[in-house]
Amino acid sequence: MNGAQYRSMSEYFSGTKKRSTTVKALHDVLPLVMYIFYPVQLIALGINNGFTSEVFLRFTLIPLCTLIVVTVLRAIINAQRPYEKYDYTPVVNKKTHGKSFPSRHTVSAYIIAMAFLYIQPTIGIIMLAVATMIAIVRVISGVHFIRDVISGALIGILVGVLGFFIF
Repeated sequence: MNGAQYRSMSEYFSGTKKRSTTVKALHDVLPLVMYIFYPVQLIALGINNGFTSEVFLRFTLIPLCTLIVVTVLRAIINAQRPYEKYDYTPVVNKKTHGKSFPSRHTVSAYIIAMAFLYIQPTIGIIMLAVATMIAIVRVISGVHFIRDVISGALIGILVGVLGFFIF
């Protein structure tokens, strides 16, 4: 998408209170789903399987290491966000400069979804759907480019497949 398309999309979703409120609510609530269920599952795994069990350690360390690496990568790349590059106001209140690529919310959502897929496939599939909605909302809210969320999803899925299902 080009600058005019990003501005137009932002204007559309900011255009009515209903659309704006919906995007803002999804932007705030969808990540909470991940960030509430993940620690609850983490505690349950620790209690049920032991805090030194392989499943607990994978469920903990793979997402944590992924988040750390992506955070460092984003700081090094320091890519502009769409609202910076194209000078518009995003639908959500966001003033961060740079650190757009890859989307950390998207990476986190997908790696957590992969972690759930590893231990509870049904919940994992639901979490993958939530992760996809998070990625979409990051774009339509105007805070990430499409490339940011696609790369974030690919990193989360690739690391998840390698960490949970291959190694």
